[in-house]
Amino acid sequence: MAYPIVKELPIRSLEEWSTEDLCRELIVRLGEDPTREGLVKTPERVQKAMGFLTKGYQEDPNKILRGALFDVAYDEMVIVKEIEMFSLCEHHLLPFFGKVHVAYIPKGKVIGLSKIPRLVDVFARRLQVQERLTQQIAEAIAQAIEPQGVGVVIEAQHLCMMMRGVEKQQSSTVTSAMMGAFQQHNTRAEFLSLVRDRR
Repeated sequence: MAYPIVKELPIRSLEEWSTEDLCRELIVRLGEDPTREGLVKTPERVQKAMGFLTKGYQEDPNKILRGALFDVAYDEMVIVKEIEMFSLCEHHLLPFFGKVHVAYIPKGKVIGLSKIPRLVDVFARRLQVQERLTQQIAEAIAQAIEPQGVGVVIEAQHLCMMMRGVEKQQSSTVTSAMMGAFQQHNTRAEFLSLVRDRR
């Protein structure tokens, strides 16, 4: 059954439409009734959910990192691994999720450990592709503390591959960004070995 369009969408005044209006329109175009009990509050919920899932646009990664930089003499590898990550694929607005592993070798400064997962969230809470997300995390750390090197690896599953398209539920995507010392074979190998060690 086709339901009437909730409003006419005037192209020139698109900015006047709220996210809730657009969601109601989408519900109609999918062939559903936005006045049905289960869907009445869906536009409001979607607006709140999308605001949360894309809140990274309102956050400054440099400000987060600058708030927790410490001078140290330590110059060995620092790794924060198994950071949970949830993001939205910019091609289909479907989730992708997985683990992020971040490492760097300091050159006089280290980052407060809790700031690295926060940095991951800043970039993940945007419309993303995994490749760019990986690079952005590495570049933000490199810019903040100018370390000897930075390495980032992301292992993720994409619902745009699992729920639609090729529908391969067991597939995963691994991306990496290696900068400075991590471009050297031995350093890269050590990082990847420590990431693979799940103990």
